[in-house]
Amino acid sequence: MSNRRHILNADAFDQLFDALRDAGYTTVGPTLHDGAIVYDALTCAADLPVGWIDVQEAGRYAVQDTGSGRYFDYTVGPHTWKRFLRPPREPLFEAIRSGAGVAFHAAAAPEETYALMGVRACDLAALGVLDAVLTGQTYVDTRYATRRSRAFVVAVQCARAGNTCFCVSMNTGPRASAGFDLALTELKDAGRHVFVVEVGSPRGATIAAALGLRDSTEEDWAAARAVSAATAANMGRQLDTTGLVSLLQQEAENPLWNDIAQRCLACANCTMVCPTCFCTTVEIDSDLEQTRASHTQVSDSCFHASFTQMHGGPPVRDTTSARYRQWLTHKLSTWHDQFGHSGCVGCGRCVTWCPVGIDLTAEAARLRASHEERA
Repeated sequence: MSNRRHILNADAFDQLFDALRDAGYTTVGPTLHDGAIVYDALTCAADLPVGWIDVQEAGRYAVQDTGSGRYFDYTVGPHTWKRFLRPPREPLFEAIRSGAGVAFHAAAAPEETYALMGVRACDLAALGVLDAVLTGQTYVDTRYATRRSRAFVVAVQCARAGNTCFCVSMNTGPRASAGFDLALTELKDAGRHVFVVEVGSPRGATIAAALGLRDSTEEDWAAARAVSAATAANMGRQLDTTGLVSLLQQEAENPLWNDIAQRCLACANCTMVCPTCFCTTVEIDSDLEQTRASHTQVSDSCFHASFTQMHGGPPVRDTTSARYRQWLTHKLSTWHDQFGHSGCVGCGRCVTWCPVGIDLTAEAARLRASHEERA
């Protein structure tokens, strides 16, 4: 299969699910559940949120049935792919005490082999961020690395921008150009309903060959690019990143942080839905006889007061203002110092799922305006 772009008819979409299952993958992706589009196990195309869109605004989320028959008109929901590649609770090891001493037993190695169906460009960029953090440093998260190396990625090129999306500002979308095994652009009009399929890896080529696809035409490819261009032109939000790295560090004492803290609940919703936040803690549970203790890695957040709790003293960041400043400054500024790029991919989840509607893009703009006014 020399051509890297093909056409898959929508009425044959189930063949992709079948091919992935035959190759040993468990397919997970978007589905409608409890009034939200979440990521869960999928068995066929009908499990996708066909015809449904999400309507998002700061602090607001709803789904709506349009009856369009399109598979991928939603944007992103409360789940991220960390749900499968780095679960929020991860057994690490058990310590068992006996007459012979203490024995340590590592948790079993991950066995899951996932096919991630419907990965958006922003979330694909987020996986790249997590790869750099969790596998590209001195200490490697081996369990994440194992699942990630096995994962088959089916990206979807966005045909619709949400009201809280700003991936164009972060140069992370709406079109994915690399990092996937297959990428789909959905085209639906009065005369056809097809997917333009881009092959991005040898694994992707193998699956595409099993489907017996026909090659796309230049007209198909032009239509697919036009979908991405229209989406890029209709972003719901913008974030000016010019000089933002140094600006945020210069504004550490700006009183606007206190103003934000008056609204912030420190609930950690923004970090829980963020596709790049990676902080964890370890829980230790022991039995009543104190012969067995299990250690479990659990997702944590810099918004929790206990996150910077030190032995014998108060938390290092003991105010909501300090914790919000830490989160925003790290995400948009000091992440560059640590990893060479931003920690934000412009998905907009933190804006949508903040209970009080704090908007990262608006707060960054306010800090910029305050800085420029003093200057």
